[in-house]
Amino acid sequence: MLKVIAGTARGRQLKTLPKEDFSIRPMLGMMKKSVFDIITPVLPDSLFLDLYAGVGSVGIEALSRGAKRVVFAEISDKSIALVKYNLKMLGFEDKADIVKCDVVKGFPKFQNKYDIIFMGPPYKDGDKKALALTYPTLKNVVLFSMLKENGIVISQRHMKEPVGDVAGLNNYRTEKYGDTVVAFYRMI
Repeated sequence: MLKVIAGTARGRQLKTLPKEDFSIRPMLGMMKKSVFDIITPVLPDSLFLDLYAGVGSVGIEALSRGAKRVVFAEISDKSIALVKYNLKMLGFEDKADIVKCDVVKGFPKFQNKYDIIFMGPPYKDGDKKALALTYPTLKNVVLFSMLKENGIVISQRHMKEPVGDVAGLNNYRTEKYGDTVVAFYRMI
């Protein structure tokens, strides 16, 4: 069961895929609470980008807690349908945009600069082969000048996924939750 943790939609349940469908890996509640506790001071009235949005739980949490607008980026039609459903159910459609794209290749579609960018790419593809989407996505954030001054990038990835230094970004905080790493970046 996936719920909104805090804010105006607190306690509301989000529609997700059936448990046997592993194409979406929702962020665990404890991890989501921790991340949002960390970014609470900068969240109100922010422009938030949710990359690899899944069912939209992270971006919806941001809206519930006071983000001004959220852009959800996702390639899966199933996921996009769930994001639309959840936004409508919670009355957040007027504060959201959905962009269908391959996130790594689709950066030119995100024309704004954002206060907060969250990225939770899939760890594996349909054949259970490890994906390494974090590094190229972080590089694109810098290449396309996606962050506002003092903006934050939050990257969720598997601990075994290699991510080296990204020119232009400073990894100023890292949290571990089991086999998941959540890293926080700012522009240098």
